[in-house]
Amino acid sequence: MSPKATPGPRYDALLQLVRTAEALWSASHALFARWDLSPSQFNLLNLLYPEPAGASQVELSRALIMHRSNISGLVDRLQARGLVQRRERPGDRRTNQVVLTPAGASLVREILPHYHAAAERVWGDLPPARAVAIAADLARVFDNALREAEELGREPDTAGGPR
Repeated sequence: MSPKATPGPRYDALLQLVRTAEALWSASHALFARWDLSPSQFNLLNLLYPEPAGASQVELSRALIMHRSNISGLVDRLQARGLVQRRERPGDRRTNQVVLTPAGASLVREILPHYHAAAERVWGDLPPARAVAIAADLARVFDNALREAEELGREPDTAGGPR
């Protein structure tokens, strides 16, 4: 079966999704700038926040849908600020465990109320049940996009929007 010659409503939806993702990424940059963080740095801190034992860089890479080489730079910058630290992983000297420092945990606690309030404002008056349905639909689109990237022989290398 050959591809359609003209785009349909799914193409329009995809364009709107890309525009929305760009706008959200831009808003995230503006929100986290007051703490001198990038959205990716905040995402990493936010992932570690509920994990007192931390996570390996490979685990963080998978959770953030980010190439492993990018995680190393993020961790380096956050470690230089005293927000995370690398620890030897028990039983595996080849792998480091990245853990949030007390300063990192304190910063996440400071940011979260602002982040959650901004997330609510973004959804506006859209009913919560509709937001849940949209999230489920987007999860399916996400899975399809990952499969498409794999079929094209490319490892996904996205920045991962705010969580």
